Amino acid sequence: MGGPCLTLGFVPLVRTVSRARARWSVVAAQCRRSLLSLADPYRPEAHYMRGPGPKWHAKHGGTGAPG
Repeated sequence: MGGPCLTLGFVPLVRTVSRARARWSVVAAQCRRSLLSLADPYRPEAHYMRGPGPKWHAKHGGTGAPG
């Protein structure tokens, strides 16, 4: 008689723990992504090129002024 009651009471506890673990893993993944993005050394704005430089203009006969 005690067996089915114990089993039925245990199942919701397992589901609660599973849901809590799933939520925690989502939060942990978001934290991990945030920390990795802070430590990312790549900065695209540091590599942005505005156009041909003076050497290109000297080689191709340009004046160096944007046209």
